[in-house]
Amino acid sequence: MKILQTALLAGLIAGALACGYSSKAAPPPTAGPMPAIAQLTPPSATSGGAAFTLTVNGSNFASKATVNWNGTAQTGSTFVSGNQLTVVIPASAIASPATVKVSVTNPGTPGMGLYGGGGTLPETSAAMDFTVN
Repeated sequence: MKILQTALLAGLIAGALACGYSSKAAPPPTAGPMPAIAQLTPPSATSGGAAFTLTVNGSNFASKATVNWNGTAQTGSTFVSGNQLTVVIPASAIASPATVKVSVTNPGTPGMGLYGGGGTLPETSAAMDFTVN
């Protein structure tokens, strides 16, 4: 009887291992849409001036894209279309003459599915210079 129990137990273990159960690796995120800036309006501002609205024209802007001012994401970036964003630049950001790098970041998207993988990576455009005279 002991031999029969051992044989059945071994069969159950072999069957469980043979069914192919293993944790699946989640697929890695893929590259997201790369935004591109074509034009900044206005292209410059006078130092010491008042706050103003910067319009960023380009392509591949996601609905939750963010305008970056010298690498810092600006809260209040407004999606107008896939080709245009606006953001209010505070007077404190143009207090002194400088060349400012403006870029756009499309956020990543989370993965879906059983293992939570996939999705897209965040992507940031090449920077365009904005002049504070």
